[in-house]
Amino acid sequence: MSPRSVITGALDFARRHIILALTMKFSAGLVIGFGLGVYFLPIIIAEAPADETIIIAQAETAERQAVFVKDRAGSDPLHWGEGTLFLSDSRVTLEGKVSPGPDYRLYLAPEFVETGDGFRAIKSQSVEVARIKGFENFSYEIPQNIDINAYGAVVIWCERFGQYITSGRLENRG
Repeated sequence: MSPRSVITGALDFARRHIILALTMKFSAGLVIGFGLGVYFLPIIIAEAPADETIIIAQAETAERQAVFVKDRAGSDPLHWGEGTLFLSDSRVTLEGKVSPGPDYRLYLAPEFVETGDGFRAIKSQSVEVARIKGFENFSYEIPQNIDINAYGAVVIWCERFGQYITSGRLENRG
């Protein structure tokens, strides 16, 4: 074996390994970038919080309310909610926050649950009220054909990933 063929073999070996290492780094960067995009995009495009006067007006006129707390059994450090949700025949308003994420939906549920499995079991009996586009102090109109008194709880659910976020028992305000 000539010295030239040894050098050529060594260069081919090094070239292949450099290309493989660069391809792996590029692929890892794409995966990490995609993951960060899924997390940060909803934050970047989130609606601004509802005006404080809307929150106060809804709090004064709401017929029902629910409380969200961070330590629900199905919540975790990345999926949580806290605050008070006010419900009337025409609007649902949260004075508080939910963790940011994609494709959140607000459901009225027939009974209180605090896990993803619990909600999956009653999801077909629940009704979607709103697509959540902001993560702090939001207010949305409720479709007119929904009887808010027919439901005992409210659930925030990530539709895209089938992930429980938070829930609260609906109580009448007196």
